[in-house]
Amino acid sequence: MQSSAENGTTLSTAGLFGLAWPLGLKSVMLHGILVIDFYLVSPLGEEALAAMGLAGALAGLLLGVLFAFSNATQIRIAQAFGATGPTALKTSFVCGLLINVVATGLGIIVVLILGGRVISAFAHTPWIAAQGTAYLYVFLWVVVFEAIAQVFESHFNGCGNTKITFFGFLIAVPINIGISIVLIYGLFGFPELGVVGAAWGSAAASATRVVFVNLWFARTDRHIFAAMGWSRPSFREALHRHWMFSLPIAGTFISMTIGSQVCMLIYATMTVNEFAALTLMLPWVQTAGTFGMAWAQATGIAMAQLLGKGTKEDALDEFLRRAWRGAIVAAALVALAYLAICLMSAWIYDDLQAETTAALLTFLPVLLILPFPKGSNAICGQTLRASGDTVYVMNIFVSGQWLCKVPLTALFVLYLDLHVAWVFALLLFEELFKFPPFHLRLLKGQWKQSKVMED
Repeated sequence: MQSSAENGTTLSTAGLFGLAWPLGLKSVMLHGILVIDFYLVSPLGEEALAAMGLAGALAGLLLGVLFAFSNATQIRIAQAFGATGPTALKTSFVCGLLINVVATGLGIIVVLILGGRVISAFAHTPWIAAQGTAYLYVFLWVVVFEAIAQVFESHFNGCGNTKITFFGFLIAVPINIGISIVLIYGLFGFPELGVVGAAWGSAAASATRVVFVNLWFARTDRHIFAAMGWSRPSFREALHRHWMFSLPIAGTFISMTIGSQVCMLIYATMTVNEFAALTLMLPWVQTAGTFGMAWAQATGIAMAQLLGKGTKEDALDEFLRRAWRGAIVAAALVALAYLAICLMSAWIYDDLQAETTAALLTFLPVLLILPFPKGSNAICGQTLRASGDTVYVMNIFVSGQWLCKVPLTALFVLYLDLHVAWVFALLLFEELFKFPPFHLRLLKGQWKQSKVMED
C-alpha cells in the first residue's frame, strides 16, 4: 500500500482484496457480536430477545455516532497517508480522538436520563423493560471502550494496515463468547445474569481490543507524534477543519442510525413473533452483508490515498472499473450467504416458535436481490466521500431514510398492518430509491478533480 500511495499507481485487484478481506472479517466479527448475543440468549425465549432488541436500538444510536466520526477520521488519515504527511496524520488522529470522547460523554448523559423511559414506553411487559434497561446500562461500557478503539482502528485502516484491526477482533470475539456464556447461564459458580450477562461479555471484548490496538500503536506508529505542529497554524483551526469535514459524514451515519433505530422501535409494536424474526434477521443482514461493504470501504480508502497523491484521472477510472467488477462478485457471494442463512434458520434457532421460523423464510426473495444495488451504491458513496463530496452523499442517505424507509415503515406497520415480509422489503426499496442519484453523480466525474488535502 505504501508504494502505491507514493508513486501514484493504483492497487491491483489482488491488492484491493488484500485491503478488503481483513475489513470484511473484522466487520463480520463486529456485527457478529450482536448475532452471538442473540444466539446465546435465544434459549431464554422471545421476551429475552425483545429485551435485547429494544436495548440494542438505543445502544446502536451511540455506536452509530462513534462509527460516523471514526469513518470521517479514517478518510482524512487515508488522504494524509496518500500525501505522505506525518503532521496531517497526527492532526487527524488527535482531532478524531477528541471528537469521539466528547460525543461519547454527551451520548451517555442522554441515555442515563432518557434510556429507561424510552425502553419502558415500548416494552410489551415490565420484565422486558427491566431486562432491556439493565442490558443498556452495562452496554455503556462498550460505548466507552469503542470511543477509543475506533480512532486507533481508523488510523490503521487509513494507512492500509487493515489486518491490525482484524487481529484485534480475532482476539476479542472468543473472550466475548466465553464470558457471555458463563454470565448468561451462571456457570462455574458465577451469578446467572441472563440478558445482562451478554452485555458484560461484549464489554470485556471491547476492553481487550482497546488494550491490543494501544499496544500495537505504541510499537509501530507512535513516531507520528514526533511531527512538529499541526496541519493548520493552530490546533483550534485544525480541529475546526476536521469537524467541518466530518460533520456531513457524521450526519449521514447518524441519520442512518437514528432512522434504523426508529424503525426498530416501530417494529416493537408488531407481534412478538414478527418482532423476534426481524430482531434475529437484521443482525444477519449486517453480518453477511459486510463482505460487500468491506470491498466498498477498501475502495474508499484506496481512492482517498490516490486522490491525496493527485493520481491522474485515467488511472482513477481504471481502478474504479476493477473495483466495481469486484463489487458484483462480492454481492453474489453475499446473496448466497443469505440463502444459506434462511434455509438453515430452523436448524440454527431450533428453540423458536413455528410462527417465528416461518416469518424468517419470507425474507428470502428480498435477500437474494438486496446485495446488488446495495453494493453498487456503496462503491459510489465511498468514492464520493473520498473526494470530499460528503454533503451530497449525506443528502442521498438522509432522503432515503426520512422520505422513504421511515415513513413507509410507519405506514406499513402502524396503519396498514401489513405482513412482516412487506416491512422487510423496504430495505430493498430504500436502495433502489438511492440508486439513480448516486450513479448519476459519479458518472459526471467531477470528483476526479478534487484537491482533497486543500479542503
